[in-house]
Amino acid sequence: MSFSNISLPAKSWRTYAPVISFCASIFVSASLLFFVQPLFAKLVLPKIGGTPAVWTTAMLFFQLMLILGYLYAHMLTRWFTLRWQLVTHLALWLLALGFLPLATQEGWRFDSSQYIALQTLLLFAAGVGVPFAVLSANAPLLQAWYSRSGGPSANDPYFLYAASNVGSLLALLSFPLLADPFFGAQEISLFWSVGFVVFGVLLALSGLIALRGPDETANPAEPRKAGKALSATTIASWVFIAFIPSSLMLATTTKLSTDLGAIPLIWVVPLATYILTFILAFAKWRRHTLDGLRTSVLLVMAIGIAMLSKIGSSQQPLAAMLVYIPLLFLVALFAHRLLYEFRPPAEHLTVFYLALSVGGACGGLFNSIIAPAMFNREIEFGLTLLAAGGLFLLQAGTFSLRHALIGVAVAAPISVAISVLNEGRAADANAITTIVTAALVAMVLLTFRNAPTRIATVLVVFLVPTVLPKYEMLYRDRSFFGTHAVFDSGGFRVYQNGTTMHGWQTPTDPGERPVASSYYHPNGPMAEVLTSEYGLSTDSIGIVGLGTGALACYGQPHQTWEFFEIDETVDRIARNPNLFTYMSECAPDSKTQMGDARVVLEHQKFAFDIMVLDAYSSDAIPLHLITREAIETYLSQLNPGGTLVFHISNQYYDLAPQLARSAATLDLHAALQKYNADEQAKSQGASDTHVVILSRDESRIATFVDTGRWTKLTTDGQIPWTDNKGNLLSALRILAAH
Repeated sequence: MSFSNISLPAKSWRTYAPVISFCASIFVSASLLFFVQPLFAKLVLPKIGGTPAVWTTAMLFFQLMLILGYLYAHMLTRWFTLRWQLVTHLALWLLALGFLPLATQEGWRFDSSQYIALQTLLLFAAGVGVPFAVLSANAPLLQAWYSRSGGPSANDPYFLYAASNVGSLLALLSFPLLADPFFGAQEISLFWSVGFVVFGVLLALSGLIALRGPDETANPAEPRKAGKALSATTIASWVFIAFIPSSLMLATTTKLSTDLGAIPLIWVVPLATYILTFILAFAKWRRHTLDGLRTSVLLVMAIGIAMLSKIGSSQQPLAAMLVYIPLLFLVALFAHRLLYEFRPPAEHLTVFYLALSVGGACGGLFNSIIAPAMFNREIEFGLTLLAAGGLFLLQAGTFSLRHALIGVAVAAPISVAISVLNEGRAADANAITTIVTAALVAMVLLTFRNAPTRIATVLVVFLVPTVLPKYEMLYRDRSFFGTHAVFDSGGFRVYQNGTTMHGWQTPTDPGERPVASSYYHPNGPMAEVLTSEYGLSTDSIGIVGLGTGALACYGQPHQTWEFFEIDETVDRIARNPNLFTYMSECAPDSKTQMGDARVVLEHQKFAFDIMVLDAYSSDAIPLHLITREAIETYLSQLNPGGTLVFHISNQYYDLAPQLARSAATLDLHAALQKYNADEQAKSQGASDTHVVILSRDESRIATFVDTGRWTKLTTDGQIPWTDNKGNLLSALRILAAH
């Protein structure tokens, strides 16, 4: 059989040309739209810092731009003929070409004294605002054009939204798995620019096909027949439903990136999960019905409630990820399927997508701006789950007071029993009590699975305790860079930043010089450097990352100490003698340089003998503080023979190989100490600590290696991380071991 004998009627090509062209256009557009989000976020990290809030604020920017894009598409389709819609949109595309290749604003500098979220939004707007605006309008605009093309299913073009989200999902996954590990940010930006040009060609082709469609060629100036008017209640319900998965996705991202790092993969997994639910919900098949999803959603929400409880909150982040991602998936799928069931006729398509974008942006606004301002800890996840109870009421379309009272009567006693069960449990009982809690909650939810009012009421009863304060705190606050808590535990005053303990102190009497604890204990490697013959002879010491200020107590009368801290809240905690006395007793006159340390060091001149780099929040790694360019900046601030001290203790990432690679390329000598505190030292407040020291002076490093506690660090020959190319994923201990 010869392929030359196979032919399709010419009519088939004419019939399916609109489908092929529009699917290709919307696929490429969505791919570019979602690929640029982690790309540009990575480009700005060296300027704004690597914290979870950077990504949530970036997402807010993208969601706000999506509103503008959808509003632009709505006005374009309402006020202009199809021909002028095409001309206007192509003109905007040509304007966006002037912003390529993508780059951050030259000379932009982070100012810690100004509102950080606003600075981040403006940085994104100047760098990627116009190209993103062009792409953000395409999902509703191309669907509106297709509805006038005469192609198959032109009267119900929502299937193109599934094609759009397939492109979004593939782009999101390809960035951390294919682009980021193998190419630098500048190279990726160039590839993206080529894709943007290709999109313009596809856009023009789709517009021309739409112009030849029967709807426009019949009478271009005739307005389309209006359908039934939309009510404000209907639009509000779309906004509310869209808010739930958006907020839940961002809350999940914050939970994961707080401990695992602000890196593309951690950003992308929740967002990709979110996009996947759009694909499944808006696809043509009917497999995913609301009734069929309800049982799974209730079961996973029961597990989520248990994880958010007092006992479940101490779960390991990697284990919690196995719960939070499926929870996000099922709740978002339920919400997006509900949106699909509530979708309007094609003539209201642009209003529908505009409402969806507003709901998504409300999620970003709540998580990035409102919640940090209103709450002193991260409770967005629990609050969003609580609001998700409204999805069941919307599906039913009714509310019954009698059913609500039944829900309270059944759930309230069980909620009290769960509190008693969790109270006073030891840490090793966490898994058992979490399972029991999940089972009790699931039993109630599944019993009421066909009664939406009861479900919503039960969720409120069980979730309200999870968002209430659980511990008596001496201090609690929240900043752009994370949550902060100070409390007494086990005879120590503890400072918790995010979910990680970042220092503690043994209570001392007023006027008594405190002894450093945790990573800075006198038995540890950081203390060894500062109290060595060399350390005691130095005159100027710089500390990047203030913490509790414990290192200050190794200062000598002849020494000058300078601290660098990006978060003003940390500085307030360290200098408050009612919380910690390291700074007030040991270095009351020392200065704290506020702002990102790397940016400050690039714009001021210092002359340090020792620089300590200890700027982690939880176990997240600010990648821009450990690249080769960052180390070059630190070296420029050292006196000849000076020493860099990197504190790299981390339960997820092994940073020693990266520092060894940079040391080799910069002609530095390096050594590593992995200090494991014994039981006696731990009872005195010591903690296991990993430290790397770097110096141009080989004899300086040799002095420490000769003690037998340090190991000379050599490179494995791989290329070190740079601002342009640095893959934090490669440093994961589970991957680095292989």
